[in-house]
This record gives sequence, C-alpha cells and structure tokens, in this order.
Amino acid sequence: MTIPLVVGNWKMHGSQAECVSLVRDIVRLQRRKPARVQLAVAAPFTALVAVKKTLRGTTIGVAAQNCHWQESGAFTGEVSPTMLRDVGCDSVILGHSERRHIFHETDAIVAQKLDAALRNGIRVILCVGETLAERRQGRTAKVITRQLQIALKGIAKNGIDNIEIAYEPVWAIGTGQNASPVQIARVHRRIRQVLTARFGKAAGSRSRILYGGSVKPDNAAPLAITAEVGGFLVGGASLAAESFISIARCFNQS
Repeated sequence: MTIPLVVGNWKMHGSQAECVSLVRDIVRLQRRKPARVQLAVAAPFTALVAVKKTLRGTTIGVAAQNCHWQESGAFTGEVSPTMLRDVGCDSVILGHSERRHIFHETDAIVAQKLDAALRNGIRVILCVGETLAERRQGRTAKVITRQLQIALKGIAKNGIDNIEIAYEPVWAIGTGQNASPVQIARVHRRIRQVLTARFGKAAGSRSRILYGGSVKPDNAAPLAITAEVGGFLVGGASLAAESFISIARCFNQS
C-alpha cells in the first residue's frame, strides 16, 4: 500500500523566522512520536530557501504553492518551475481553488503549469473541486472529470507517477461546512476511475488522492479511514505544529 501523504499549505502566512520556527516544531514532534506518513510543507515563496535548509537531513518535503508555465520571461511577479527547482522544491501545488476562483486560472492554464513543472522534475499536487452551486446542480462528477481530463491530457503514461490529486470541495473550505466521508469517498472513486481510464489500471490504482476540505484535528480521524483517501492537504490547521502532526498521526490507526 502506498504511504499516505500529508501536506501543510501555509498560504500567505509567515515570515522567514516564523516559518523556520514552525518547521522546527514539526520536526521535533514528528521525531518524538512519528506519524506514519510522508510529510511536506508548502511554505510561502520568501521562506522556501530557509525552510529547505532547516529540513536538511529529514524526510519532510518542501512544496511551492504555485508556479508559472514558462521557465523564464517578462512575467513580472511570477516564479518559474526552474526557480523552484533551483531552491530545492520537491513539489508544487497547482490548481488550488483560490488560484482558480480568486485569480481566475482556467483549466487550460493549470494544464500548462502542470506540464512545465513535470518537465522540470517537480512533482505536482493537482487540486480539483466543485463549488457549492455546482454541487447543488448535481454537476460534481462532471466538473471533477473535466478538470482532470484537461490537466492530464498531454501527460505521458508514466507521468501520473509524479502527480498527486487533491480533492478540495470549494464549498467546504473555510465555510464551516464539511464534506461527509460518504461524499468524499464518492468523489475519490470518480477520480480513481478517471485516472485508471487515462493511465491504465496499475498506474491509476497507485496514485494518491488527498482530501483537502477544512481538515482539522477534530475531523481528521474518520476522514483518514475513508475509502480512497490517501492523505490530506491541510490549510489553516497546518500553521500550528501540534495540530498538523496530530492530523498526520490519524493515519497511524487507519
């Protein structure tokens, strides 16, 4: 069985000193009582170098929260995949709901970014998810399928081995609403079907599908044992080492 992956997405939080302090606390807690998962932290761009240096000698990965689809050019304010590789990023989060809905990134843009990251040897955490309106209209499966098919269209058969899928229902992020294990399992099964159809049964079955809808210490345990949940993408709860590691430890019993 593939080891679960738990990623902390710190979003636009933390100075270099605060991020280093946080990651040191995460390392300390993980060493004291290990969560039997693969851990990664997605620090803000300004702290990536400091966090990578602090994590040297550990197995905790470093992810970026976004990247451009070009390796260089006149794109003021953007960060390229080659730059991420240069500072030692292992992976990058792409297609996050905040990028799609606040910054209006289309499925086509997400696909371009995914291709650029893979070409530069960076793993991708590809986010997909539906809005509340789309769920109420019964379009969840259609939306998830479209997002996956467009993003993965040009990817080689073995490319899926460098991609994790994160399902993050937009309506359950920071709203106080939570997706039930039944709802999550249904969507994750649909994601698995799309991956299997696109990449074959063997490759599709070993891909990790993470859940990322307001995961917290008080709801993580039942989610960790939900069918097809292969890890978490944790937002606000990852900004405190104790809550992040307690979430990750929920997989010790799954």
